[in-house]
Amino acid sequence: MSLHAHTAAPAAWPWASSPPAPPPAEVAAGLELLNHSLHWPFDAMRSQHARAVQVGLLAKSMLASRDFEQAVDALEHFTLGPFARSV
Repeated sequence: MSLHAHTAAPAAWPWASSPPAPPPAEVAAGLELLNHSLHWPFDAMRSQHARAVQVGLLAKSMLASRDFEQAVDALEHFTLGPFARSV
């Protein structure tokens, strides 16, 4: 028996040699909505922090903003894992 006989897909599986098709438009839209909804709480935190700096509740400090962004980014990566955004 040749090596090719052991590695070839059976003839009963015609889809085995074709690449996977993209998901239907409805499924893709649902996945995109899910992906965006996972990020909404973190975007809200960033927005509230920026608004607090604009109105003067928090000091305008690049170092404080950096520390806040690092904390939110770490929280986002901890909670969402592979679904977290990265730069």
